[in-house]
Amino acid sequence: MKKCGTVAIIGQPNVGKSSLLNHFVGSKLSITSNKSQTTRYQLIGIHTSENAQFIFVDTPGYQQKYQNQMNKNMNKTVVQALKDVDVILFLTESNRSNDIEKKLIEMIPKDSQAILAINKIDLIKDKSKLLKMIEDYDSYKRFQHIVPISVKKKLSLTELQNLIRDFLPEQDFIYEDDELTDKNERFLAAEIIREKVFRLTGQELPYSVAVEIEKFEETPEGLRRIYAAIIVDRESHKPMIIGKKGDRLKDISSKSRKDMEALFGAKVWLEVWVKVQKGWADDQRALKSLGL
Repeated sequence: MKKCGTVAIIGQPNVGKSSLLNHFVGSKLSITSNKSQTTRYQLIGIHTSENAQFIFVDTPGYQQKYQNQMNKNMNKTVVQALKDVDVILFLTESNRSNDIEKKLIEMIPKDSQAILAINKIDLIKDKSKLLKMIEDYDSYKRFQHIVPISVKKKLSLTELQNLIRDFLPEQDFIYEDDELTDKNERFLAAEIIREKVFRLTGQELPYSVAVEIEKFEETPEGLRRIYAAIIVDRESHKPMIIGKKGDRLKDISSKSRKDMEALFGAKVWLEVWVKVQKGWADDQRALKSLGL
């Protein structure tokens, strides 16, 4: 009998949720960067093996540092995911235990199938510290399994996947064998550009940046023509993205186009510009138009 079910990847910002999803799916679907709250959307990544289909739900990092409307909406997404999935995969790492994480763990329904994965164990030199972490997390009585892993070094990821498979319900596959995500190319293009903005501006640019695909066309030959606006909150943010003589914006566009071509398996023509939309992160109408 085949197994198929949904798995929510939950945790605080920057613990490696998106990297773990990308590993399981075998393709770069969810964007990653060192900035907090890089993931803003609930993105589904699908991995299908011979007898099991894993439907991974990559959620935004749960946090309470920024309390604008956008972050409130993202926290709601996390809370809802805890109720709607077959398996909860809670991801943490060393030195991330705090009141926010404790609150999130206590939100896990007591009758749920939940696994805790402690990421980046390759950075923990004192293994007694790791054992103490396992004991502390076990005291919550919320997890059926606690697994030390390293996404970067690919340590114990097969073991983790097998434990998840054990919890999946027996049922036919929901998606076709070759499907990787529920998102369309328009959405993925916007996410790729946003990742490049975060990665290429470093810590210079504030968190409030978004990307809107204003036009997405596909020619009969398969060429994608994409017109995208990078939205910032203030006029002073524009030069941070454009750079000297437009060099940074060109770099963002070039690297985005290459990633899109690799993901879509087709040629891409990309035009990117920057526009100011003040207060968009607190504007429900603007957030809705951006899918937030």
